[in-house]
Amino acid sequence: MSDGQYVFASVSQRKFDREIERYRALEDVYRRRGWFLVEATFPTVVVMFAAVRATPPVVVCAVRIDFTNYDLVPPSVTFIHPFTGEPLPMNKLGFQMLRVDGPAGASPQTVTALAQQGKFRAPLLQAHDPNDIPFLCLPGIREYHNHPAHTGDSWLLHRRSGEGSLHFILEQIWASGVNPIKGQNFQIQKIQLQFAGYQLDPAYLQS
Repeated sequence: MSDGQYVFASVSQRKFDREIERYRALEDVYRRRGWFLVEATFPTVVVMFAAVRATPPVVVCAVRIDFTNYDLVPPSVTFIHPFTGEPLPMNKLGFQMLRVDGPAGASPQTVTALAQQGKFRAPLLQAHDPNDIPFLCLPGIREYHNHPAHTGDSWLLHRRSGEGSLHFILEQIWASGVNPIKGQNFQIQKIQLQFAGYQLDPAYLQS
């Protein structure tokens, strides 16, 4: 959700429009990766991801990215239901994102290469409770910089690095959460009737 626009809206919108223009320039490439730009109306972008290496391809997730007050503050990222737009709690995501184990400041190309090699470590999606809405634990994400554990890692240290850009955010989600998916696992369970106790005669209860 928007925190309220206090930066000049024209400034944030100009930077927002630039992010969308850069996306549009590579939209054919992104589509082949399974990225679909669903909405792009300032200050919000909605992108849906499909796992194209799965057979058949499957929709994995969608994200709403809020560029309110960009780029004095970084974008906010919320994982949402691809069809209803409702924010998803951690226990409803159905997939995971694992941090790529690579050098600090690695380029998006390096991140992608490491992801394809299966070099992962800690989870990137964090929540204090399975019923909570998770946040993406990455520099360049508003929720990361607002978290008390990251008060020493100011957004201003990352502002000119490219972290927080639309491409950077989508690349991280794709490389660490979507691209590694090669198929689907199905689990079939037999219906089991379990003894849950006896039904007692009411007359017995009154005796």
